[in-house]
Amino acid sequence: MTITMEKPIMRASSFAFVKEAAAEKEKIKVSNLNLYYGEKQALYNVSLDIQQKEVTALIGPSGCGKSTFLRTLNRMNDLIDGVKINGDIVIDDENIYRSNDVIKLRTKVGMVFQKPNLFPMSIYDNVAYGPRMQGIKNKKVLNQIVEDSLRGAAIWDEVKDRLKSSALGLSGGQQQRVCIARAIAMKPDVILMDEPTSALDPISTLKVEELIAQLKENYTIVIVTHNMQQAARISDKTAFFLNGEIVEYDKTDVIFSNPTDKRTEDYISGRFG
Repeated sequence: MTITMEKPIMRASSFAFVKEAAAEKEKIKVSNLNLYYGEKQALYNVSLDIQQKEVTALIGPSGCGKSTFLRTLNRMNDLIDGVKINGDIVIDDENIYRSNDVIKLRTKVGMVFQKPNLFPMSIYDNVAYGPRMQGIKNKKVLNQIVEDSLRGAAIWDEVKDRLKSSALGLSGGQQQRVCIARAIAMKPDVILMDEPTSALDPISTLKVEELIAQLKENYTIVIVTHNMQQAARISDKTAFFLNGEIVEYDKTDVIFSNPTDKRTEDYISGRFG
């Protein structure tokens, strides 16, 4: 069963919730999205609206379509042979699958992966890499972009005295925050995160979660997580995926305290998945 944003709004009896929802601005609108890997269908009729400057968590068991869906938002699935997609994804009133400018899209929609994927170069050069590829050569401008991005990723004070050192010498948590800084350096509107803390220790995980809370003041964030507690802590809305479908999508506190579908309740309570 696919549930769009209208159903949670109508399901909630609070008139205030309806007014608040009406005032929210949609950043991403997904309608009737289907995805196939060859003959195998991986996503079924997915529809949901994602509001700007919110954190939207995607939860569900392994293989349910969360990461596949996340990668449709910046067309990363285009890189996989045999993928076929139909449906609509509109970001800021532009249908991204009717545009051929994928580079522009991936600048606007940045991504942070499950494991830090820094380049074997200095911290500075990692963050400056994207702006340089965009043609920015002015040293003063690059210096400011690097500093602003590292500050935005809450790691400037930890690395400012070793910017020319290899980024691979950082701890896992620090590397992931530099990856976030590298994404910020491209000045995106949206940041996608695919289980960004799954390889981190609890202290590093907490730092990244605190960073996400700060980032949503300026960015729309969509995060895949297997950690139910993390989804409850950091997200504004949560979508529960199962077998390639959205079973339920609502405000996070509603999903975790009063889900309408028994499958959602069973998953959150640990009875399956």
